[in-house]
Amino acid sequence: MTDNQLLCAVIQTVSGADLEQNLASAAESVNDASVAGAKLVLLPENFAFMGLRDTDKLALMEEPGSGPIQDFLAEQARRHGIWLLGGSIPLRAPDGRCFASLLAYDEQGTLRARYDKIHLFDVDLAGGESYRESATIAPGAKPVLVESPWGGIGLSICYDLRFPELYRHYAGASLLVVPSAFTVQTGRAHWETLLRARAIENQAFVLAADQGGKHANGRETWGHSMIIDPWGQVLAVQEGGAGVVLAELELGQLAQIRARLPVLQHRRL
Repeated sequence: MTDNQLLCAVIQTVSGADLEQNLASAAESVNDASVAGAKLVLLPENFAFMGLRDTDKLALMEEPGSGPIQDFLAEQARRHGIWLLGGSIPLRAPDGRCFASLLAYDEQGTLRARYDKIHLFDVDLAGGESYRESATIAPGAKPVLVESPWGGIGLSICYDLRFPELYRHYAGASLLVVPSAFTVQTGRAHWETLLRARAIENQAFVLAADQGGKHANGRETWGHSMIIDPWGQVLAVQEGGAGVVLAELELGQLAQIRARLPVLQHRRL
C-alpha cells in the first residue's frame, strides 16, 4: 500500500441491550479489520447499545471525555494503531437528553473530533412505524470536518444523509462518513441511492457503516454497509448480519476526477 492508498473498513453490527457484549463484538470486528491491514475503521450508529426502549440509553450516557464507551474507543485505536471513528454514542446534553455523538480517535488514541448528530429522525412511516429521536436526543449545532493523514473527513450520522446542504460544508473533503441505523423500509428505498449521490456530488469517498439485522427491541435495520468511490461506484458491501467491509481507496482518484469534471469549482450558489 502506497501513500496514495488507504485500506479502510466499515463495520456492520446487530447491536442489542447488553453494553459489554456489544463492545466485545465491536472489539472483535475492529481486530479483524486491523489484522487485514485497515488504517481507518468506522463503527455504526448505536454500535455500543440499542436498548429495549428509547429512554434506556439515557442511563448509559457519558460525560464528554469520560466513560467506558469513550475509553473503549480510545484503547482500541491505540492498541491497533488505527484511526477509529465511533459511530454514535450517548453523551450528556444540558437538558437531560443526550447528544448522539460521533467521536474520531487517531492512532495514538487521542480524540481528534466530535460531531453531534444535527438532524433527528422524527417520522411516521407506512405501516405504523414511528420514531421520535428528539424525545431523548438533543440536536447538534454544527458540521465537523476533521483533518487526517488522508485529507479531510466530513462527519455525519444516519438521517443527516438526507440533507445534502450538510455535505456541501465538507466540499473538498477526501472522505465522508455515515454511521447509521437505517430502517429496512427507508433503507430498501433510499440508502444506496442517497449514499452514491453524496459521493458523486461531492466527489469524495463515502464510508457507510450500518446496523444490519433484527434487534432485541424488535427493530430491524437495513444493513448494506458499503464503501463508495468518488465516481459513485460501490467498491464493497455487506448485505445483512454482522461483519467487516474492506476496500482499498486510491486517493489519487480524487484529484483525477475533480480535474476532469470540476463541479466543485463550477458552483454558483
